[in-house]
Amino acid sequence: MSQYAAFIKEIGRGAKGARSLDRGRAQTLFADMLAGRVAELELGAILIALRIKSESLDELLGFSDAMREAACPVAVPEGPRCVVLPTYNGARRQPNLMPLVARLLARRGIPVLIQGRHDFETRVDPFALLAALDLPCQHDTAAASQRLAAGEPACLPLDALLPGLSHLLATRLRLGVRSAGHTMAKLLDPAPGRSVRVVAVTHPEYLERMDEFLLAEGGHAQLLRGTEGEIYANPRRRPRLVSYAGGTRHVAFPAEEGGAPPLPDLPGGHDVAANAATIRDMLDGSLPIPGPILDQVEALVALAES
Repeated sequence: MSQYAAFIKEIGRGAKGARSLDRGRAQTLFADMLAGRVAELELGAILIALRIKSESLDELLGFSDAMREAACPVAVPEGPRCVVLPTYNGARRQPNLMPLVARLLARRGIPVLIQGRHDFETRVDPFALLAALDLPCQHDTAAASQRLAAGEPACLPLDALLPGLSHLLATRLRLGVRSAGHTMAKLLDPAPGRSVRVVAVTHPEYLERMDEFLLAEGGHAQLLRGTEGEIYANPRRRPRLVSYAGGTRHVAFPAEEGGAPPLPDLPGGHDVAANAATIRDMLDGSLPIPGPILDQVEALVALAES
């Protein structure tokens, strides 16, 4: 019998019959998954079982412990904390304003690290957009650390931070669904103790789950409902922006009421060239920066300087 059969038996009994792993066992299991020690059959079974059951708080904390031990760290210069912006989706119907958030933070003297992976054929590659805005990817954490030290935003593919986690995300193309790896990728902390993670979720139930996690873990973070899966606040209607620090939370900005009205000053083009032009126009003042983006940046600056 496989050494992972006991884990699968515990978490794989369906949404009602499954039991959650405690934090220590969750860390052990995820460490093996990240290290490639779990065979493909068992790995697929574990990922599907977790998706059906959904991850408990102890499992999220244990998985995070495993990532912290396995990830390649990034050095943050003295001063404000580094804001970590995960990007795992890309534009679908509207311009991706994640690079705008990065540039606005850098203007305020806040270190910024963008980390992510892209394998969605139906979305615009955020790394191509970043390159068009003179935000190229670095190939390793040493190069990213040097860019941060020079006062420039850094960008790293997930492969350079935690290759084993990138492998877990690659299973989506074979399994057809996202997995616990996608949840954990947005929680990856390349600079423990010196970071502010921006955690953006799509589904409302994950807001509660991430809230519990961020309170329990105790780091600095911002939680919001993202836009098309990306970390920026909806430019048409500000989502609730929650700040976390040292095991406490406060609402930096409440959600705006009502619908999401059209913005006449926000161009609709979301291909790389049009998207990059929109962001450049906002940065040079030719187009107004949406209020929700400015609010998000203010909340992040406060967290980074705390």
